Amino acid sequence: MFSPEWRTDTVVALAAQMYESRDFSAMPILADALQDAGCDSDDIRSHCQGPGPHVRGCWVVDLVLGKE
Repeated sequence: MFSPEWRTDTVVALAAQMYESRDFSAMPILADALQDAGCDSDDIRSHCQGPGPHVRGCWVVDLVLGKE
């Protein structure tokens, strides 16, 4: 479950920048920002810190941006 409180300005800005640019190299930074926002989901954080490849449609980025 993704908590709305985790959608801080920083988290949303990082996710939007990666989505728009299709450059997902900031995924580990997104993991840190989500942790700072209180995200306690090991699945979400480990996915962000994983090797990828990360692409548009990434389930974590989509959750942050509220995409279905």
